[in-house]
Order: sequence, then structure tokens, then C-alpha cells
Amino acid sequence: MLSVGDVPDHSLMLTEMEGEPVNYTPGVAGAFVSRRSVGFHDRVKGDGPMNGYATTIYENGAVYSRFQGEKKGAATKGKWEVYKGIGKLSSLKGSGTFVVKPSDKHGEFVLEMDGKYEL
Repeated sequence: MLSVGDVPDHSLMLTEMEGEPVNYTPGVAGAFVSRRSVGFHDRVKGDGPMNGYATTIYENGAVYSRFQGEKKGAATKGKWEVYKGIGKLSSLKGSGTFVVKPSDKHGEFVLEMDGKYEL
């Protein structure tokens, strides 16, 4: 995190997060392997816009997506879209919305995603 210095509590952050599904049923892509996202946040007093990229690896393919959103209070809400698929997901197209909220554990967050996709 870096302080911008123009107004109190204005900062820029580069984040890296890894995760695993809480509720996932394997489909054409097979078993879940890993998910990693990198994001850029521009915040004043904790709130503000963010954007980034996510890579989700499955047993039979991978999905690359981009996202953008806004943090207000405890939640970050935004939109995501697939820009590339590999393997059995090479023709994947999809987009939707997301909400990120903190869990009961310090430093842990829950990502809820909705959307539509087609192979």
C-alpha cells in the first residue's frame, strides 16, 4: 500500500489473493485446482474503485477473467468477464457480477459470483 498524499487516507494498493471454492460441482473442466487474482485498489478512507485479473485452473482447462468494482463499507461489488479460456474451456464466454465480503476469520474473504456463460 502506498499513500497518495493529496487527501487524508488516500492510498493505492496492489493485492494478490488465492482461493478455493466453497460450493463447486465439477463440470466439463473437471476438478478445481487453484484460483489466483491480482487487483489494483484506489481508496480514500477505505472505499473506492478497484480492478484486476483472475486465473482459475481446473483439471481440464483454465479461465482468465478481468473484473472491476467498487468497495463501499465492508463489501466490494462489481462485474467480471471472461477474456480467455484454455483446454476444454477454450471457447468459453461469460460475464456477471460479484460481491466480496470479509468472513469471520481475519484476513479471509468470501467471493460470491453470479453470471452466465456458454461453451
